[in-house]
Amino acid sequence: MPYITTNDGVRIFYKDWGTGQPVVFSHGWPLTADVWDNQLRLVAEHGFRGLAHDRRGGGRSDQPWNGNDMDTYADDLAALLDTLDLRDVVLVGHSTGGGEVTRYIGRHGTSRVDKVVLASAVPPHMAASMPIEVFDEIREGVAGDRSQYYRELALPFYGFNRPDAQVSQGAIDAFWMWSMQVGVKSAFECVRAFSETDFTEDLPRIDVPTLVAHGDDDQIVPFEASAPKTARLIPDATLQVYPGAPHGIRGDYEQAFNADLLTFIAK
Repeated sequence: MPYITTNDGVRIFYKDWGTGQPVVFSHGWPLTADVWDNQLRLVAEHGFRGLAHDRRGGGRSDQPWNGNDMDTYADDLAALLDTLDLRDVVLVGHSTGGGEVTRYIGRHGTSRVDKVVLASAVPPHMAASMPIEVFDEIREGVAGDRSQYYRELALPFYGFNRPDAQVSQGAIDAFWMWSMQVGVKSAFECVRAFSETDFTEDLPRIDVPTLVAHGDDDQIVPFEASAPKTARLIPDATLQVYPGAPHGIRGDYEQAFNADLLTFIAK
């Protein structure tokens, strides 16, 4: 399996499918690169090179004791782009991955970046818009019976707790499997990274075309706490709202997002 090694010696696993302009996907918490498989296949089949990595602490990447913070996540992304010498990159980040992409540009600029997609992303600053008790409850779930907690978290993540929702047991099982591959310390500390990191000064540094995509029934990263504020802070941003869509990209939301993603990156 392919890996790159960061400056602090951590091995980061990545997938690399297809050829052409690189489209690099950063995944949400508490998942792995596998959540992007459908999109990796999609872009590779349309003449792009799709890449996605497992964030440090989970999946097939190393699980170091240190570095579970947004600055280090951004530097790990930089190590991937630098090691593979990727240029004219489209960066796509979902949820925590959107924070990772935003902080990457805040720290490393856009010299390697052509476009950005922020999907259901955590910027600009979740803890400023939501009670800290919300994130304390997440930490309690991770530190306690995390296996059961992840099974229950999958319901609001995909909107399966809404009336008339078409519940997929397979999606719940996959969410649980990916989540359980993340080390408990990494998962616990990442809650602070995605909730308490303030991206307000990073967002204006995104000086490339950006698609801000968000469902208006997102129960994990509420729409009003994120997307409109983010779009206002990015100089060249397009806000795409998906009525009734949840946090997780699946079902009708996934089909609509995939079409918008292809249109955006092909411009």
